[in-house]
Amino acid sequence: MAIAAAALPMLPGAGRAAGSAGKRLVAITRVIEVNGRPAKVFGLIGSDGRSGLRLAPGERFRVDLANEAGTRTIVHWHGQLPPWTQDGFPWPESPPIANGAVQAYDYAPVPGTYWMHSHQDMQEQSLMTAPLIVHDAAELREDRQEIVLMLHDFTFRTPEEVLAGLTGTSAATAQAMAQKMEKTAARTVGSNAPHASMSSMAADAPEAGMSGMDMSRLGGMHMDLNDVHYDAFLANDRTLADPEIVHVERGGRIRLRIINGASSSQFWVDLGELVGRVAATDGHPVNPVASSRFPIAMAQRLDVLIDLPETGAFPILARVEGNDRQTGIVLTTPGARIARMAESAHAVPQVDNSLEARLTAVEPLSARHADVDRTIELAGGMKPYAWSMNGEYWPQVTPLMLEKGQRVEIELVNRSMMAHPMHLHGHDFQVIAIDGRPMQGAVRDTVLVMPMGRVRIAFDANNPGRWAFHCHNLYHQATGMMTEFRYQGIAT
Repeated sequence: MAIAAAALPMLPGAGRAAGSAGKRLVAITRVIEVNGRPAKVFGLIGSDGRSGLRLAPGERFRVDLANEAGTRTIVHWHGQLPPWTQDGFPWPESPPIANGAVQAYDYAPVPGTYWMHSHQDMQEQSLMTAPLIVHDAAELREDRQEIVLMLHDFTFRTPEEVLAGLTGTSAATAQAMAQKMEKTAARTVGSNAPHASMSSMAADAPEAGMSGMDMSRLGGMHMDLNDVHYDAFLANDRTLADPEIVHVERGGRIRLRIINGASSSQFWVDLGELVGRVAATDGHPVNPVASSRFPIAMAQRLDVLIDLPETGAFPILARVEGNDRQTGIVLTTPGARIARMAESAHAVPQVDNSLEARLTAVEPLSARHADVDRTIELAGGMKPYAWSMNGEYWPQVTPLMLEKGQRVEIELVNRSMMAHPMHLHGHDFQVIAIDGRPMQGAVRDTVLVMPMGRVRIAFDANNPGRWAFHCHNLYHQATGMMTEFRYQGIAT
């Protein structure tokens, strides 16, 4: 049921008229099969019929996003650096897209492995996500077969039911909490008062009912993992009961683009008998690091280069941290026998920063003293289920005010017993220290801060606007773990 883009109303924030030359992306509902059961989910489908978008080297991001999902939505181009009103975050200045409407986008994209996801309510959990691949001429000259592996956690429950179970509230209250992003107004941002619904939620949360939580040990203290119990884990929308089989050449050369699109799950990527080299993180080149197993936090991406043996079937598994569940795809050369794989195996440990500590950027930030140096404390817990940044809960937060041209350093200090994958909109940053150890680490847009750990990041303030900074665990974000970086002079 395609709708002509030119016939749809255009919303504020676009840089050109809808319907002009460019790509078309449609937000839809669709049905997939998960372990023999039909599931209604969202999708973001390009004009080629595939999930997401793929841009040629040098091609502008000229996209008409048509909303045919039956409800309002807004799509964030995760890791890209557009003008702030095209970022896909529901500020009052860039409201959600009505059903049946179209929004036009036009900016110069950053090459690499990126992704897109809804920032409306908790639609991300219901698979309003897709790959965003911006090709680079140098990568194409490598003549490697490109394979995209997108990971999700899946539940037959609604996201509101999941959040209600975590917080001990009703699904209606949980839905109201999730909708607070789009209701943020300039007059509310800047208050230090806790959010009213957050305060009442925290007071009413029960002491039990966290049956989906696995526990590990850290220095004699309990560490929280996997606070949501999922029905399945998906690799390119499929489970290991019916995995995607990717045909490859004998002795083929592969660029595996791995995207963790899960809402509340982290994975170890297990290449089995293969050895891969991480060549890029979050779209940005790094000096290669070789291994057969790599951790990947929520919202992070890894480009892994693999040179295959002459023949065989090669499972690429994503194993859920802290338990025995797994998903994945299979690479197979012609005529190879494909063995059936179980959806569980032996348990693996918590995802950590062991890879992060080995990464170095190919193009690091220039040496420079910080103009702005701030500490942000991450706090919260399971009982009550509430998560904060510097003691504040979104949307009642105090923005960090920036000026264009400043070098900014942020010390992220995790005071909680759960890891937090922290994502900054509209900027990339460099990891410059882990637990106080200086480094010239990877350039990223999402970094994992371990329980009771510290990570220091640096970036140049070169993209004026209003920008969200938040934990990419969807349920941490929904219960308060988000703040704003705002440039001086931006009217609200």
